[in-house]
Amino acid sequence: MRPPRIPLRALPRIQKLDPRPATPTSPGVYVGEVPVDARTISGVATSIALFIGWSAEGPADRAVRIASFADYERDFGGLDQRSFLGYSVRHFFENGGTDAYVLRVTGPDGTEWSADDADFRTAVLDSFGPGTITDGIDLFSLLCVPGLTDPGTIAALQAHCRRRRAFLIVDSPEGAAVSDMEEVLAGLTGPDASHSALYYPWVSAADPLDQGARRAFPPCGFVAGVYARTDASHGVWKAPAGTGAGIAGAASLELAVSDAGNAQLNPLGINCLRAFPPYGPMIWGARTLHGHDARASEWKYVPVRRMALFLEESLYRGTQWAANEPNDESLWARIHMGAGAFMQDLYRRGAFQGRTPREAYFVKCDRETTTQPDVDQGVVNIHVGFAPLKPAEFVVMNLQHAAGETVT
Repeated sequence: MRPPRIPLRALPRIQKLDPRPATPTSPGVYVGEVPVDARTISGVATSIALFIGWSAEGPADRAVRIASFADYERDFGGLDQRSFLGYSVRHFFENGGTDAYVLRVTGPDGTEWSADDADFRTAVLDSFGPGTITDGIDLFSLLCVPGLTDPGTIAALQAHCRRRRAFLIVDSPEGAAVSDMEEVLAGLTGPDASHSALYYPWVSAADPLDQGARRAFPPCGFVAGVYARTDASHGVWKAPAGTGAGIAGAASLELAVSDAGNAQLNPLGINCLRAFPPYGPMIWGARTLHGHDARASEWKYVPVRRMALFLEESLYRGTQWAANEPNDESLWARIHMGAGAFMQDLYRRGAFQGRTPREAYFVKCDRETTTQPDVDQGVVNIHVGFAPLKPAEFVVMNLQHAAGETVT
């Protein structure tokens, strides 16, 4: 759906007075440069991942930011077969990730936990409570808790991602059959589920701690890395799926999903990992957990949801300067100019559909969006709309063959 065409009223040009205006000496045209008082809005990072899990070593009182798996080895001791945390972080960087936080969750005495442990789930949720550890993270965009499948905990993390404008990558249960997956969805598709996506099945990859023997791993680390790689090469508006979304380090998948199996799961909002020669394993779906066909959600697709989160966070941060400014036409014009320039740059980069900027997006900030009661309460309202790019899930080919002709 294209954004409504809202006619933008003529806004006053806000500019600074030239302290040294030209002095006319004879009839003619005089040109001077006048700086415009508009603030530039920059896009925020879209693929900073936060990984939560147990490790035997490392700080447990803060989230640690890392830029490589070598950083993880230095701070948390490297891989440990008792936990998927280190493996998932490794998979993230192998698939294109470049920036992550790691939050080590342990018991009072460093107790070993699995993602299915009730105490572990409680500790994960406690880390998001008032004044706890994750409040110290300024920005993260992707959340992974490798191996976590508990619906109640996932629902709480979905809500937290909504508050932080982040996106949760959810693992399917290990060993689940295609016929089990509709039941798995129960409890995962609540009001905040559009801030998450579910991936199935697990990935078979070499375990460096077992002489390279293959082992099944949760998909979230691989998928987060592909998100990061796709964002870097194409933009957050591109679906992280298809032949360009190959999974590095994957030897195979825990089970092969057939065309029939994919046709059963995709309409439910379950993203399948599939293997096609000669490409190998790849992500073959881009739906959120609001992606059930029957739901007809505007947040059906991963790139549309993530694009909106990117815009919200970028515009929110990019207009903080407006706090305590006089709430008048001058302020609204400057906000409009900054936000409009930001959206126009994205349009030029192919982030929206539409033949013209007017068809692709709108920005409105004036007396119609900010009424006198809003002004009295110190509120500025900015209306932004965009026409998102949606993935082409189905390619239909109509082939004709003339009867009686020989095809050579």
